[in-house]
Amino acid sequence: MPKWEAPPITLRYNGIFDFDGMYAAVMDWAKNYGYKWMEKEWKHKVPSPKGAEQEIGWIIEKKVTDYVFHKIEFTIHTWEMQDVEVESNGKKKTLTTARLYIIINGTLEGDWQRRFTGKFGKMLGDWYYQFVAKKDFEGGQGDVLWYRMWDLHAILKTYFDMQSKRYAYKGYLGEG
Repeated sequence: MPKWEAPPITLRYNGIFDFDGMYAAVMDWAKNYGYKWMEKEWKHKVPSPKGAEQEIGWIIEKKVTDYVFHKIEFTIHTWEMQDVEVESNGKKKTLTTARLYIIINGTLEGDWQRRFTGKFGKMLGDWYYQFVAKKDFEGGQGDVLWYRMWDLHAILKTYFDMQSKRYAYKGYLGEG
């Protein structure tokens, strides 16, 4: 079964942000591109005087074809997390202040349905990969996964107001 792991993409942030808004932004992205979103883990450690520490794991996955499967994993670690009340346009809003470290990992998996099992099946699967699926798997779908990961990274950076509002690879996959 062929498998390709993309190099991890990281993001660090320290400041005030809307945690629920970040959560919604990633969920909306997943929904717009037809991915399933799951929460793998959520650990909340006892708060210190500086704030709480949390470890969060999200998984976003999609069955792209009968052979190819995308999986994007988020590992989010927060320190000194506290709720802060902010006034904006005369309305009070509860935001979060924290130090954040986000790691985005991507995996491209072939034969996710495990059709090629056994001795003969493995030989047939190797042949199928080598002569039929390899070009799309390594070139096409690998690029799609890689640029989708960077798209998520850009959304988060824009959300945290860490970069310009324009995404450098927007339109690269022909999706506008």
